[in-house]
Amino acid sequence: MDLLMTILLLMGCLLISNIISHYVPSIPTALTQIVLGVIIAFAFKHTSFELEEEWFFLLFVAPILYNDGKYFPREELWKMRRSIFGNSLILVLLTTIGGGYFIHWMIPGIPLAAAFALAAILSPTDPVAVNGIAKRIHIPEKVLNLVKGESLINDASGIVAFNYAIAAVVTGYFSLKDAILNFSYLFLAGAVLGLIFALILTLIRFNLRKEGINDVVFHSLLQILAPFVIFIITEELLHASGVIAVVVAGIIHSLISRRFETSIAEEQVLTENIWSIILFVLNGIVFLLLGLNIPLSMSETIADPNIGNLKAIGYVIAIGFVILAIRFVWSYISAFYEYRLSKNKDIEVPNVKIALLTSLTGVRGTVTMAGVLSIPFFLNNGDAFPERSLILFLTAGVILFTLICATVFLPFLCKDELNEDEKIIDKNLIDAKNRLLSAGIKAIESELNDKNEAVAYELIHEYKHISQNLRFEQTSNAVEKKFNQQEMVEIQLIALKAERKYINELMGKSEIDEQVFKALDKSLDYREEVFLRNPSQDTMFLVRKLMRATKIFYKKFRKRKEIKLNNLKLVKDIQLKSFQAAIEALEEYLRSHEGSNAAQDVILYYRTMINRFKGNVVKYNEENIKQKEELRIKAMDIERSAVRNMYESGEITREESNELRRYINYIESVILYKHAE
Repeated sequence: MDLLMTILLLMGCLLISNIISHYVPSIPTALTQIVLGVIIAFAFKHTSFELEEEWFFLLFVAPILYNDGKYFPREELWKMRRSIFGNSLILVLLTTIGGGYFIHWMIPGIPLAAAFALAAILSPTDPVAVNGIAKRIHIPEKVLNLVKGESLINDASGIVAFNYAIAAVVTGYFSLKDAILNFSYLFLAGAVLGLIFALILTLIRFNLRKEGINDVVFHSLLQILAPFVIFIITEELLHASGVIAVVVAGIIHSLISRRFETSIAEEQVLTENIWSIILFVLNGIVFLLLGLNIPLSMSETIADPNIGNLKAIGYVIAIGFVILAIRFVWSYISAFYEYRLSKNKDIEVPNVKIALLTSLTGVRGTVTMAGVLSIPFFLNNGDAFPERSLILFLTAGVILFTLICATVFLPFLCKDELNEDEKIIDKNLIDAKNRLLSAGIKAIESELNDKNEAVAYELIHEYKHISQNLRFEQTSNAVEKKFNQQEMVEIQLIALKAERKYINELMGKSEIDEQVFKALDKSLDYREEVFLRNPSQDTMFLVRKLMRATKIFYKKFRKRKEIKLNNLKLVKDIQLKSFQAAIEALEEYLRSHEGSNAAQDVILYYRTMINRFKGNVVKYNEENIKQKEELRIKAMDIERSAVRNMYESGEITREESNELRRYINYIESVILYKHAE
């Protein structure tokens, strides 16, 4: 039960971290998750999440690296092969040796082999951790591609070096010759086994399909289990590198699946959706675990009389600075030699700024934390692992240090690199989506008749609501958003004024009695109050609305003799005519303010209300569901034609047209989805 509650708590924190990132995009999600982990550690002191060390690589590293291998961008990364392999192998080796000697020199209590292990696990970079920053600033594409490419290989090489260093600490034995031979075996055997297992898995899947076993859920589950099975067999039975094996298997799977994408389309979509959830959970939990372990490791570290708070933080900053410095020097030197050796005249001249960007984007993250958490508690002779808590604290601190450095300095370095083209592309895409929605609305209106009137108006209202949200999303300026809200209020007040005018005319002609007039006038006053209220009072407004609804629910059981049926019918007729008067006033407004989306939205609202007052409320029976589905499909056919026309006329790019088609396909897949038992 404790384990279940801990998992649910971690899942809840993952959701909270995403909500915080939405409102505070300047802070990376990974950093938010670390802070939440620290809060959990202090709030629930008796809550712990302990796993055997070998489970960390199996549960976290294997699936993450397998997925990285699946998305290996061959064309882009092949152009940068020198830089990628240099960063993945030579830089890892330099970081391990240089960082290891520095750590051992600075903290003699950490044995040299353990210092090498710490430096090795600090060498892998994590592009996921820097993605949150990259979304709000423009980091050069070349730098991002380099980080993505190197992370695929340096995760594996760093972990192999880390495992070997840890084995040297645990056994107390180290031989350079044996290390080189063993490293070569682990690396090469892991790569070969990854290739073999990927081909075997593919063969199994195709043979199962030949036998008629085509269930997409079964095949998706087979793909999800693949990295775990490959890792276990490679590590436990064949004693090669399971990390290398899952990376290679992921790459081979990607190369094969691209040849059969259309034949396994449903399986591809389902599997990708499942993987996106798994990776979100795994990456997030690792950072939460990092935060959970910071207070404990810090308390054990500062409990050492030779290490105080300032000294421990100083160690973290010094190690973090050295790790980034090694990366900076290597980045500049490798860029210089690549420039000298390259025959491509368009290659960029190496400079300090690009080297700094490359260094700062090398944020440490998931693999680093998962690796250090796998350090055993005891050596083979039964002694405690030397300075395990300190190593854990230093690792967590360096991850935080690199995250904070990237968060603070990358926007400063990229302030002149803000890409206006990306903003224009986003604006064009939203404009194109709005045009699709308008085309869809026209298609629905053209099919409108007495039978499907209620369904059609509800569907049009949905489309308008989506369009309104897109316009609000497009309006990034707070002043402009406020202006749009004010415009909507002004148009609603114009409609309300027309309603009030019509009712006053009826009262002036004595066509309604005073009691009915007061009831209608009070209703208009209430609606005007709603339009003019402060948005910050939304919660209180909803509470009051709920209370009024509750009172109405109970009062309907009471006999109210003073209200007669003919009065109710009269009020209903008056309201219908007042709504029509409001529509006429808004149509007059549209003649002088052509293209006002707000006015069109309010007109649609009144037409929907008229439809409801006439009793044409959508009842979700089989006939109405079928009508709505048919209207949606016709609207989507028109939308697809609009996408093709916009692309052929050059109004949108190929990437934008693909994005719009995906947008339509997502909606269509939901509409046509049929649950299978």
